[in-house]
Amino acid sequence: MTKMNLPPLILHPFADNGGPNKLVESSRANLMLQGLLPTGERSSDDLERTLLDGRFCEVRMLYYVGKDLTRWIEQCLEQVQRDPALRDSGIRFQSFAAYLVDHTPEPVQTKLRKWGVADYRAIFSRALGLCAMLGVAPDPDTLSREFIRNYYRYADQMFQVKQSEVVFTDISRNGLDFEIYASGEYSRMLEKEWAES
Repeated sequence: MTKMNLPPLILHPFADNGGPNKLVESSRANLMLQGLLPTGERSSDDLERTLLDGRFCEVRMLYYVGKDLTRWIEQCLEQVQRDPALRDSGIRFQSFAAYLVDHTPEPVQTKLRKWGVADYRAIFSRALGLCAMLGVAPDPDTLSREFIRNYYRYADQMFQVKQSEVVFTDISRNGLDFEIYASGEYSRMLEKEWAES
């Protein structure tokens, strides 16, 4: 396979009212339920509700990240299909998913760390796993409490199931390059290019 520049991966922001606060409060509630922080006057039911609110917020955020990752992988597959030399090479959805999760290019890793994303592998794999399971962004009453509480285990397993559906070509050694952008950053870059042309 010849060296190929892939389309840019564009991540769109997901805004949920109080999202960051819910995540922090959920983490604190989890620590309280485990006995690692004092509970004060809070009941275990209240702590459980706070934990589940934060976990549900995580599920929705990862679902939307998964939509962006899936869109990027589909664009990469379209590019492969347009190249007669690659069309029958065994490159599948799973090829790009494995590349993204397990062989993320260093410049992309650097940018993710700059954004404060430490465990991008878990985020990407779980986002793809959730997106494979959920056809639409879920509402709280469509998911069981058990699923919400332990969604990351289900998402990890679903990613593995999706990866094992077909035999696929490993593209990790093919020198593939791509850029990652936040959608606002990408829009500003395009506007600047258009203004200069």
